[in-house]
Amino acid sequence: MNSNSNGFGSSGAVAATEYIRSHHRHETGGNQCSSAVVKRIKAPVPLVWSLVRRFDQPQKYKPFVSRCVAQGNLEIGSLREVDVKSGLPATTSTERLELLDDDEHILSIRIIGGDHRLKNYSSIVSLHPEIINGRAGTLVVESFVVDVPEGNTKDETCYFVEALIKCNLKSLADVSEGLAVQDRTEPINI
Repeated sequence: MNSNSNGFGSSGAVAATEYIRSHHRHETGGNQCSSAVVKRIKAPVPLVWSLVRRFDQPQKYKPFVSRCVAQGNLEIGSLREVDVKSGLPATTSTERLELLDDDEHILSIRIIGGDHRLKNYSSIVSLHPEIINGRAGTLVVESFVVDVPEGNTKDETCYFVEALIKCNLKSLADVSEGLAVQDRTEPINI
């Protein structure tokens, strides 16, 4: 698995590597690629988690999601139908909630259908407390595994998915940090 530590110092990179080893295990087949992206967010874990855990509302921070209709009670096996904004090589995605751990702050999803090229895609997001500039912050790690589409290389596929994840995590940081600046440090119920 590749990992992108986004320019952390050595202690941050060591922590991220340990989190990946502990929480981000993916079985990778011969025609699959896997990677992890790490992002520091200047907002406390409970606030960031209140956004990430909303399997039924990814559009609250994911800029490429235009609409989401969830089925079930936000439990393992729940499904969501996601509509993707134009500009991406996709229109819809059917996703299943694989893991929602409120104690460890881990969310895992698997894409099971839809109109896109991300076949056999699954991801894990974990949140970890960190002190950033003397304040409560969050280290977010998102990892994935996906089939390499015909006509693409593993490197091209990883680069594309990492770019999407980086955009989502930047948006998550922007939303979370904006709420934290407003002193909304308790979990929010959007």
